[in-house]
Amino acid sequence: MSVSEPSVENLNVLTSTQSIIKEALEKLGYGTEMYELLREPLRTLTVRFPVRMDNGTVKVFTGYRAQHNDAIGPTKGGIRFHPDVTEDEVKALSLWMSIKCGIANLPYGGGKGGVICDPRDMSFREQERLARAYVRAISQLVGPTKDIPAPDVMTNSQVMAWMMDEYSRIREFDSPGFITGKPVVLGGSLGRDTSTARGVAICIREAAKHSLIKLQGSRVVVQGFGNAGSYLAKFMHDSGAKVIGISDAYGALYDERGLDIDGLLERRDSFGTVTKLFKNTITNKELLELDCDILVPAAIENQITLQNAANIKAKIVVEAANGPTTMEATRILTENGVLLVPDVLGNAGGVIVSYFEWVQNNQGYYWTEEEVSTRLEELMIRSFDTVYKTALARSIDMRLAAYMVGVRRMAEAVELRGWV
Repeated sequence: MSVSEPSVENLNVLTSTQSIIKEALEKLGYGTEMYELLREPLRTLTVRFPVRMDNGTVKVFTGYRAQHNDAIGPTKGGIRFHPDVTEDEVKALSLWMSIKCGIANLPYGGGKGGVICDPRDMSFREQERLARAYVRAISQLVGPTKDIPAPDVMTNSQVMAWMMDEYSRIREFDSPGFITGKPVVLGGSLGRDTSTARGVAICIREAAKHSLIKLQGSRVVVQGFGNAGSYLAKFMHDSGAKVIGISDAYGALYDERGLDIDGLLERRDSFGTVTKLFKNTITNKELLELDCDILVPAAIENQITLQNAANIKAKIVVEAANGPTTMEATRILTENGVLLVPDVLGNAGGVIVSYFEWVQNNQGYYWTEEEVSTRLEELMIRSFDTVYKTALARSIDMRLAAYMVGVRRMAEAVELRGWV
């Protein structure tokens, strides 16, 4: 598969995403009007809201909610609590969600939200007050038929429960379909907590099959040990692979014989931190460049760049995080024969099972975990095959192929509505 010509590296996630969308639309035969509509979210809301802290002081937080495009259906996407949240990042993430939903053939457009904060420095009750205040601030813009939030970086099912409760109070009726990723007892779906990692694992299996790599005994490195990374490490370990490296925000662990994943899972904290318990650690940079068969970036953006792409020794890279590999790094990896499965495909398991949860909420009938897993498997395999075959047929890399598959349905819906 070939890739586009070399270009100056762009680390801005929004502009780099826009460049791929433009290229995908051009290859599909769409004009500049379609690109101008899809290059930015239809709506972006910035909110500032006060939260009373445990010491009695009031702190004002800034949050965002972006709705990329609702031509196909309501927008859908997570909410992250992180000190590095920016408006451009939230916009880019909403674009990615549109592409993911298009790849998986879901009746959604993309949405995303975030609050600039560090929940690691906040008490349990401060986090609750923050979650409820954010929902009050965006409540007019969201809803089960308008925009459906979900968990993301440093948010979880408990945060979703608080948000659902606050929204139900505002609307004065029970609204389980307003948000996904909830606890099962409050209308959440079985299998939702492991869905992102399970989707990544399915992509790894399919990619290994095409690359003639046996998973049994293969060497796997996972950057990031949060929800997706930790579950994925467990899935890979249980499948017979050797997880030789994992990392968190403070460093990385490496053992060529394979790490004790079960032991690490028992010792990690709620934010996925475990390396501080060990003395013999390596850096995240060293982790990414380890000699391995499969590398899974499951942390944050811009981890594989022009500076280190040539040093990546993995045969397969499957992106579990959003935007971990830059466009220039994608080109280098592809030229070096690395099969790269992009984030909009690799981590789509989360939004797929979020869709299942929303469907179950709407119909008031709940599926078994086996039903959820079977449906997830079918959709992930179908999505992988569609993207892989598109890449082969057009002699392009998997990222561009994924964007072409993902943007096509949205562009068709825009045209049918008469917007362009």
